[in-house]
Amino acid sequence: MASSPVPAPGRPSGPPIGHSPAHPLGHPSGRASGHTYGAGVALPRAARPMELPSVHGALLCVALPALAVCAEHGQLTGEGPEGVYSAGRRLLSRCVLRVAGREPVALQGRMAAADRAVFLGALRVPGDMGPDPGLAVERTRSADGTERITLRSAATRALRLPVEISLGTDLADLGAVASGRPGPELTASVHGTGLRWTGSDGRSVAVTADPPPTDSLAAAGVLRWEAELAPGAAFTLHLRVRGESAVRPAASPGVGAGRPGGHLLSEARAEGDDPRPGELLRRCVEDLRALLQRDPAHPADVHLAAGVPWRCGPVTAEALWAARMALPLGTRLAATTLRALGRIQLSGGGPESGRIPGPLRDAGPHLPPRCTGVEATLAFPAVLAEARRWGLPSADLEELLPMAERCLGWLRRALTGPGFVPDPGSTGPWRAETQAHAHRAALLGADLLDGCGRSGGDALRDGARILRERFRREFWIEDRAGGRPAVARTPDGRTRPELGGWAAHLLDTGLLGGGRYAQGLLDKAESEQLARLLGAPVLNSGWGLRSLGAKEPGYNPFGHRAGAVRVHETAVAVSGLAAVGHEREAAALLRGLLDAAESFAHRLPEMYAGEQRTADGRPVPHPAACRPAAVAAAGAVHSLLALAGIRPDVPGGSVSVHPLSSAPLGAIRFSGLVVGGEPFAVRVGRLGLGMVEEAAEGLQLGV
Repeated sequence: MASSPVPAPGRPSGPPIGHSPAHPLGHPSGRASGHTYGAGVALPRAARPMELPSVHGALLCVALPALAVCAEHGQLTGEGPEGVYSAGRRLLSRCVLRVAGREPVALQGRMAAADRAVFLGALRVPGDMGPDPGLAVERTRSADGTERITLRSAATRALRLPVEISLGTDLADLGAVASGRPGPELTASVHGTGLRWTGSDGRSVAVTADPPPTDSLAAAGVLRWEAELAPGAAFTLHLRVRGESAVRPAASPGVGAGRPGGHLLSEARAEGDDPRPGELLRRCVEDLRALLQRDPAHPADVHLAAGVPWRCGPVTAEALWAARMALPLGTRLAATTLRALGRIQLSGGGPESGRIPGPLRDAGPHLPPRCTGVEATLAFPAVLAEARRWGLPSADLEELLPMAERCLGWLRRALTGPGFVPDPGSTGPWRAETQAHAHRAALLGADLLDGCGRSGGDALRDGARILRERFRREFWIEDRAGGRPAVARTPDGRTRPELGGWAAHLLDTGLLGGGRYAQGLLDKAESEQLARLLGAPVLNSGWGLRSLGAKEPGYNPFGHRAGAVRVHETAVAVSGLAAVGHEREAAALLRGLLDAAESFAHRLPEMYAGEQRTADGRPVPHPAACRPAAVAAAGAVHSLLALAGIRPDVPGGSVSVHPLSSAPLGAIRFSGLVVGGEPFAVRVGRLGLGMVEEAAEGLQLGV
């Protein structure tokens, strides 16, 4: 069920440009990408209205549409956003275990997998005089609320212990939870081997237990057992949570009710001198699979949620960027994401025909909100063109090509007049990042049209050339330090000089045929200067790239567009710097990102504070960042694979590798990748030499 959007403080939520569908699992799309987590911080009792509760210390079990938000101690206390959710509805808010009238002492909480957390606790056995706990308590909770609770006795005598679980729910929508207004707990009734709650809208949830409880107190929401443990023995309980709608939706023909399908993303692996890339890649693929969700109206199609817990709504521009960066794991996710976006594309003969609608998103302290729909419109043809190079099946290409042509038609019309693509409205401002997206879309779109035998490629290349010339003339600011790109030009002709991670998009030109990269907006000297700027401490925090330079007006290390490290921008910088030959700067950013990932147990948040790294420091979490997040998980994949520099051209029958010659992480091997629908593996030696070890038959290999 869709939740009511809740504007975040300080974030514009609209009005949306064109279309802003409700988000079934959380936050309004007007909020920018953001939400993190570290370890060991208790969740707050409640958020103030209109303020997102902090979840940076939570363990999040994700298998969308199921989600469990847990504190590190493992008890669900009903405070803040704790609970078990399904499709944006909190099914269970309280699950408190007591043994012999006491709660276990929490010792450890950790993620065992993307969808599962394990909690360890201990209790002294009643009657023992010493300090050593005689009872260990292990709880394993899954995203859907399924839980196994095991008591293990180390006592030398038989024990008979009362065990009690206190349960409760408000059946609140996640939007209400986020705004601090979830509503009161409901009264339970005894139901089979557990309890059941029913809301005023007819929705209900039941918790069943195995073995059945010896006593059920519905008014208090309590289940009780008498556990008998011989010396060294264990007692185990299983809890299951099941929610029901007032009206059951009919099952879609041919579509199961299970998870969207991990088969969309391959089991990529990395191994080498440094073990961390292997662990990071494994976790990223796991998180991407956990973030897959179906389009409710078209269950056969799957896309990535932007991030958990607040941004699990309809398909977004972030989902498309993530699908692009995950192309080495297969092209099917890109195809289904493009298809979902294509369905909301504006039609008709007006000037907006072909544009993909989307809401506004905060753009930082110096610029008005930008339109995510413009971003998605420009990304669409570029992602389709690159997916074709990676081996997108012809049936998918034929279906999606007309949608890409409509995007390119909108781009051609947008480039007429002022010569720049405005964002969000026709009066500007004209943003450098948007021009980079437009330039890439024009060149890759022209390549796509040529390769598919369609007309219009020459006009797009002409538009890209004019855009490139004007950009260098009107967006580059000369100064004594060597110059810098402007972040934007205002309608009255002024340039905004604030430098930030957005500039990395100027180096992201996209893949053409024959393993070539498209021409960029900047010339060689300007690209070299930008590489120096991206590698300097003002932008490189040591943990990644700041979204706004530390010396710029308005810098805030926690601002998602004002100084925080955004993993997506850092990944784009690593790849773009590597592509233009600036390996030292690319390697420094990659190492920082890898170190940050290790600090976050290899589950990168979408952003974290841009505080300067110190010798004994750790990256500081952002209290409202999503974790996991699609662009963070896919961005880490994108960054790691920059080490190998894989450049496929399946239509042209070739694939080449261009690894970093400095081999900054030593020898490394990637396997389980997909090129042309077949397994692909590549090894990079300590001398920076690459060798393809596995590839589809018939592909010409090169380095």
